[in-house]
Amino acid sequence: MARSFVRRLEAAAQRAPDKAALLWDEGALTHGEVQRRARAFAERLAERGVRAGDRVAVTIPNRWTFAVALLGGWQLGATVAPLDPLLKRDERAAILADLAPALLVESSDVAAGEDEASAGTGGGALGVEGTRSLQAIPDAPAPAPALVLYTSGSTGRPKGAVLSHAALTFANESWTGPVMRLTPGDVVLATLPLSHSFGLNGALLASLSAGASAVLVERFSPEGVLEAISRHGVTVLPGVATMFRRLLESPALGAADLSRVRLAVSGAAPCPWELAEEWRQRTGIRIVRGYGMTELFRPISYLARDTTESPEAIGRAVPGVEVRTVDDAGRVLPAGEVGELWIKSPAAMQGYLNDPEETRRVLGLDGWFRTGDLATLSADGLVRIVGRKRERILRGGHSVFPQEVEAVLLTHPGVAEAAVVGVPHPTLGEEVHAFVALRPGAGTAADELVLYCRERLAAFKYPRQITIVPALPRSATGKILKSSLRDPR
Repeated sequence: MARSFVRRLEAAAQRAPDKAALLWDEGALTHGEVQRRARAFAERLAERGVRAGDRVAVTIPNRWTFAVALLGGWQLGATVAPLDPLLKRDERAAILADLAPALLVESSDVAAGEDEASAGTGGGALGVEGTRSLQAIPDAPAPAPALVLYTSGSTGRPKGAVLSHAALTFANESWTGPVMRLTPGDVVLATLPLSHSFGLNGALLASLSAGASAVLVERFSPEGVLEAISRHGVTVLPGVATMFRRLLESPALGAADLSRVRLAVSGAAPCPWELAEEWRQRTGIRIVRGYGMTELFRPISYLARDTTESPEAIGRAVPGVEVRTVDDAGRVLPAGEVGELWIKSPAAMQGYLNDPEETRRVLGLDGWFRTGDLATLSADGLVRIVGRKRERILRGGHSVFPQEVEAVLLTHPGVAEAAVVGVPHPTLGEEVHAFVALRPGAGTAADELVLYCRERLAAFKYPRQITIVPALPRSATGKILKSSLRDPR
């Protein structure tokens, strides 16, 4: 059923309408209040001309208004596209041009309507003419997808992964069930960005669908997170490896009350075994490691009830998901051999918005998603990631594609050539490092180029290191040899 995930959230709220759903420093909302505000926001969207099947962009940080905007859009039958609030103006403009939403919703659009009888005036940055009645909210299943989640494109252009309600339902049944074993008594920390798939599902939607509580922390800081854990009695802590490392390094860790935390969960970039072990030794809390991406949510993971983990592997396919490794010809490899990791999951995206060619490249008619990651698969199903076929950089849990950074560098008048690679970093996993050849006569300094990128790219994308070279190394066919840049020997 296309709208089954909406019904799942409504059913969870009906079971305990007066239980806290969202908690933050200044207040709280119960499950019943979240649903009531979402219904009211759906009405306001309809009054502003949005109808079932339209796309609605939401650019809101980790606040209650994000949850209400998301659920309100779904109750209307719209497709919601959460946008990272950290995006720069040009980055957001590129996504909006691809998405073509009926409306762009900001936090003030949601909050203002709580005290208004009608939201027909004012509001989001993208207005629409005319109004339509609330007949746009149907009881029948809506054919529209649930989400469009944007990830940086391998060609430098943002890609919108289109995800169905059925995919959301499967993913969150996995999160709330075998991965985290959530109960209504759990309190889940939501400091991961809600505009990203891990934070959206593993922190917010899983807790709402389980009838649990989510603690909203708008910006991660070790001290702020530890204070929120202590104050609200957090029981489940989703995070990326960088967050766990910074928490371990914080002087505030020793005084924090972690007594109710029963589980931590890592995602995005694989969490190193050494970090997970240090975390367990220091805190007594296990990190459930796993592997996921925007297009597939979390198809591989250890589970809450697993008693042992392999230091080298990131987990097994979660129930309902299939994995295989293949050679360059697409032939399935035997256990232990290195090949590209392919995944078939009910939570897989339907495709990339407006990009059928890229969709066909990664998601064939057979339903297997080509991850671009190199892995081995053991006889008992353990997956070990050994490298990447593509050039994606994983910086602190964020995906950065070199072509996007290179495209920005090449707009600088002093830059003739640019190549971006990922280099090892002790806490972030990888750091973005750019190599630049200048135009004749240009006296541009490296720190000037860093600032130039910083002003035009999200904080997790811009290169902290830029090396100016006379020319970029190239093969006989003219291809830039990035392997030589990573290892100049």
